[in-house]
Amino acid sequence: MTKRIVFTGGGTAGHVTPNMPLISALLEEHWEVFYIGSHNSVEEKLIKDLDVPFYSIQSGKLRRYFSLKNFLDPFKVVIGIIQALKLMLKLRPAVVFSKGGFVAFPVVFAAWLCRIPVIAHESDMTPGLANRLSFPFATKVCLTFEATAKYFKSQDKIKITGTPIRDILFQGTKQQGFDVLGFKDDKPCLLVIGGSLGATSINHVVRLALPKLLENYHVIHLCGPGKVDEAYANKPGYSQIDYAKETLPHLFAVSDIVISRSGANSVCELLALKKPHILIPLPLSMSRGDQIHNARFFEKLGASVVLDEEKLNLESLIAAIDEVMNKHDALVAKMTEINMQSATLPLLTLIKETAHV
Repeated sequence: MTKRIVFTGGGTAGHVTPNMPLISALLEEHWEVFYIGSHNSVEEKLIKDLDVPFYSIQSGKLRRYFSLKNFLDPFKVVIGIIQALKLMLKLRPAVVFSKGGFVAFPVVFAAWLCRIPVIAHESDMTPGLANRLSFPFATKVCLTFEATAKYFKSQDKIKITGTPIRDILFQGTKQQGFDVLGFKDDKPCLLVIGGSLGATSINHVVRLALPKLLENYHVIHLCGPGKVDEAYANKPGYSQIDYAKETLPHLFAVSDIVISRSGANSVCELLALKKPHILIPLPLSMSRGDQIHNARFFEKLGASVVLDEEKLNLESLIAAIDEVMNKHDALVAKMTEINMQSATLPLLTLIKETAHV
């Protein structure tokens, strides 16, 4: 009998991309895979390409500012639970895998009501609200970092697995990277990634610093959908790309330094690829501080250089890049020592055990 699994998680790409290698592997093993997320969301766009049936439900959202919508969101959560419950009764999965985000709780709770086992996965150093709410209803909670376990009371549910990393990222080549970009192999390449939606502050400072940067580097700028600036089009040595998918492995392969946000998945990918990097975490004014915790942890280990967004300007960016170049070999050595591995296989094993395959 074919096994069925429901994946959930969304709000940002960080709540979706770790699901993708698991989904691909299970499809190859002829599982029936379904995804529950929000309508017109980042998860819907990403999952659509995997040819997996996608179902949308209502979901609330935690806002860190006053909004009248905060009073309506509890009702959305209740509606989401009812919708998720109907889907659980219709799909009858053997197991649910949740990556968190505000859409996940209704799915996890509905699965619990139907006595369907749930595996929740937390990528960050500190758990998000959705996973904290979901924890009592989960069969297992998988963590990327051992230090995260202290935030949970029932340690018997905890399993330290690491996080799934997309296999395709390891398949890029420098030559294809240069071919895609049209750059000559005469300068080191600097790759800038502002997250799945781009980062306005990072985009601004990078463009401000271009005259200085282009003296010594080629600059590859993943600036986010709709954030390409035509004023910088056709600038020699500078490539603006709103979003990279098939070409991303080649962009990583050709890059000598990466500037990135510090979501857990991004950091784990950089460590696994052993790419010297600068982390610019989302500030507390825009987040719950999870990216700051991630960045500081690997900074203390000597694997990352961190630049706080509040201190981000032309001078501090150039100084951070110089620091990475000076520490290049030491950073690579530390990342090699950490030996970040993909958790795809351990999680697949746990999914099968939980689903009683």
